[in-house]
Amino acid sequence: MAVAEMGAMVPVAVRFGMPGVGSLASSLDLRSLAPSVSPVFPGCRVLQPAKPRLSSLIRGRLSAIVMTATLPKETELQRNLPIPQRGHEQSYHSRHPEKVELFKSLEGWAENSVLQFLKPVEKCWQPQQFLPDPSSEGFLDQIRELRERAAGIPDDYLIVLVGDMITEEALPTYQTMLNTLDGTRDETGASLTSWARWTRAWTAEENRHGDLLNKYLYLTGRVDMAQVEKTIQYLIRSGMEPQTENNPYLGFIYTSFQERATFISHGNTARQAKEHGDLVLAKICGIIAADERRHENAYTKIVEKLFEIDPNGAMLAFEDMMRKKIAMPAHLMYDGEDQHLFEHFSLVAQRLGVYTAKDYADIVEHLVKRWNVEKLEGLSSWAQKAQEYVCGLALRFRNIEERIQTKIKRGPTTGKFSWIFNREVALL
Repeated sequence: MAVAEMGAMVPVAVRFGMPGVGSLASSLDLRSLAPSVSPVFPGCRVLQPAKPRLSSLIRGRLSAIVMTATLPKETELQRNLPIPQRGHEQSYHSRHPEKVELFKSLEGWAENSVLQFLKPVEKCWQPQQFLPDPSSEGFLDQIRELRERAAGIPDDYLIVLVGDMITEEALPTYQTMLNTLDGTRDETGASLTSWARWTRAWTAEENRHGDLLNKYLYLTGRVDMAQVEKTIQYLIRSGMEPQTENNPYLGFIYTSFQERATFISHGNTARQAKEHGDLVLAKICGIIAADERRHENAYTKIVEKLFEIDPNGAMLAFEDMMRKKIAMPAHLMYDGEDQHLFEHFSLVAQRLGVYTAKDYADIVEHLVKRWNVEKLEGLSSWAQKAQEYVCGLALRFRNIEERIQTKIKRGPTTGKFSWIFNREVALL
């Protein structure tokens, strides 16, 4: 959330989030930056923006829905081959070697306690179970029935569903992210360690989500698939910046949060699909939400183990990710036209109640309780300060939600989305 280097000023959203939804403004004081020497792993320096490069706007308390960041000036290369705009300095390998050995020592534990959250392929649902059967004589009739159901879905709901699908389709980026984590990465591409097997099997299960939503949206005829496909390609090409620094502590806290958020988002799209009369779509979103909940349980189990064997390190890592704020995997979303696509999509999700600042606060509160953070004792002085900070976050984020709701009540502003042939929908 620090500013970049130079160029024209453009609005960008402060990032909260999850796959597919939720970029909301923070009114927190951004002056409280983490120390340059990592308290999580002594001896490892964490790169931070120099104070002179911080915008005076960002140093204040922000109350608007969006903040302003300085982005590099557009070049001819960027016009033809857009380059993701970075909002902060990148840090790498902020872990002590002993932490890598810790994860290697947990191989047996992960085999029994993490892999249990996976399902055998033969017991998993597959996308074709929820789509018209192309081998059936009634295939065209089934498509007509699907289109009749989809005809009653509002454009703003479609925007959120498309954004969710695009985020799910960027799965190659997320597997790459997991394989940046020291001590748990898949070193060969077919490693037999429990960590590597988890990553590959998790990816395989997640792969069905984008496949199913993509095919469903294609068949509705309501979406400009060429623009959607272009957005997917741009997003995978741009990657993501979770700020996990190759650090498995940070990485698994990030995934714990994201999977919880995705469960909430898909659950809300399931509920709203039912309200709009598409019971098949409601079932689709519901089964995806169930997968996300199961995956959340696995990642939170890993972090729970870290709090058990290294409470100081886990506590400081939790604080680190919360100070950075959880960036949506799709925060570099772009369709070739709208430089603020992620921001606009996120505002629609907020207005519809698919993923909101309240949800962000609820997830923070949930994880604090799940990991028993408030009751941790015997922590170092650093970790005690981290504990106090994290335990007070939920209330601060709830105050943000109240301010956002006030803005929504002032009346809507609209925006066009190429995903739905440039039709306008209300943003706020």
